[in-house]
Amino acid sequence: MEVADMPTSAIAVRDSKNPAGPILTLGPAAFATFLDWTATATAELP
Repeated sequence: MEVADMPTSAIAVRDSKNPAGPILTLGPAAFATFLDWTATATAELP
């Protein structure tokens, strides 16, 4: 996974194994929510 700041204050996320593939673009608040969710989901894994 690659994460990059964009000039418009958005954050772009893509699969580093497929650079020509789709890019998910999130605003700062949505990205923070995404990070919180991944931390919670990871903590719940066996």
